[in-house]
Amino acid sequence: MTDLPAGEAVQAAEAAARRSYGKLVAFLAARTRDVAGAEDALAEAFATALADWPRHGVPRSPEAWLLTVARRRQVDALRTRGHAEAAAQHLQLLRDLHEPAGDGEIPDDRLRLMFACTHPAIDAGVRAPLMLQAVLGFDAGTIASAFLVAPAAMAQRLVRAKARIREAGIPFEVPPRAAWAQRLDAVLAAIYAAYAEGWADAGVDPARRNLAGEAIWLGRMLVELLPGEPEPLGLLALMLHAQARLPARRGDHGDYVPLAAQDVARWDVVLIDEAEALLLRASRRGAPGRYQLEAAVQSVHSVRRHGRRPDHAAILQLYDALEAISPTPVAALNRAVACAEVHGPHAALAALEALATEPRLQEYQPYWAARAHLLAQCGRGEEAFQAYQRAIGLTRDDAVRRFLQRRASQGVRQAP
Repeated sequence: MTDLPAGEAVQAAEAAARRSYGKLVAFLAARTRDVAGAEDALAEAFATALADWPRHGVPRSPEAWLLTVARRRQVDALRTRGHAEAAAQHLQLLRDLHEPAGDGEIPDDRLRLMFACTHPAIDAGVRAPLMLQAVLGFDAGTIASAFLVAPAAMAQRLVRAKARIREAGIPFEVPPRAAWAQRLDAVLAAIYAAYAEGWADAGVDPARRNLAGEAIWLGRMLVELLPGEPEPLGLLALMLHAQARLPARRGDHGDYVPLAAQDVARWDVVLIDEAEALLLRASRRGAPGRYQLEAAVQSVHSVRRHGRRPDHAAILQLYDALEAISPTPVAALNRAVACAEVHGPHAALAALEALATEPRLQEYQPYWAARAHLLAQCGRGEEAFQAYQRAIGLTRDDAVRRFLQRRASQGVRQAP
């Protein structure tokens, strides 16, 4: 084969990582129950690809090529261990090497790995973050930001959790129905965090939209696997409502457009109709949960496509119910913002002031943007300007940053 420009090889490797990182890690870890070892083997496979592909060309099936190289790295690692378990794994991996991966048709073990990460032997607080790293390839810093935790602390928790999977021999399997109640929440939280990250980054890096698509795909798989469970239905409905509005988040010139100002003609009505049908299915189960309530909030906003004004009193009631069953700082923040539409900015600001000492919100951009807006509405201009500056400093998206800068300089009293 002729030499390939290094940039094309890098792009091919990045594309393979976006498409299949979690699938490959899950498949590699399923045999050894060593998530960290699977990640290391795959990292070495990618490094080998970046050296090999520019010289020999990108293989027809990059994922199958990466899987074969990573398996060989696992074999090499196990060869150095002397105990019986490693020997058995070594023999199994040697047999696997003789089974071709085909044209990229790698079995998708991601949900099995996700449920392995929810095993009772793993601390509940690290289950969802572990899934984000092992299944979707998030780095510790990104995960820490999603869960409002210090990066160093999150990195330590992830290392310990992976070691626990290996040491306890935790099986990679979907647990029996009796165990779902204790383990499903973490799977849902990880899928939603992945979606939120991809949705938020769509304006920063369009390639990250694939992450949102992956989360929706996992949500669909979970609904298919557990059709009688209402919360997976609610989660999928929530993601589809958000995805339906994604094209309207940017104007013709790339400017950020807040929800209340979006052109409803740019919403994807097919996705909205599907979300509504899913939410109706979930409601018939008679067991409301966090994701159903959040999806219901989005459903109320979606009436704008019919020319109607959202019922903000209903939205506030939904947030009251959400806070009652899932009392998180973000839920309290959203309730305070909703309160402004019903009881006015002073009442909303009072609710927000109660969260001022919440450490998990100090680096959370939406908190400062909401605070700035409410302070401006209450006539506290200097404090509003300072809060806007804090929000601007925490914003990754240039379009959102410009939007907040205009709000700060012009004093426009419209919710961000």
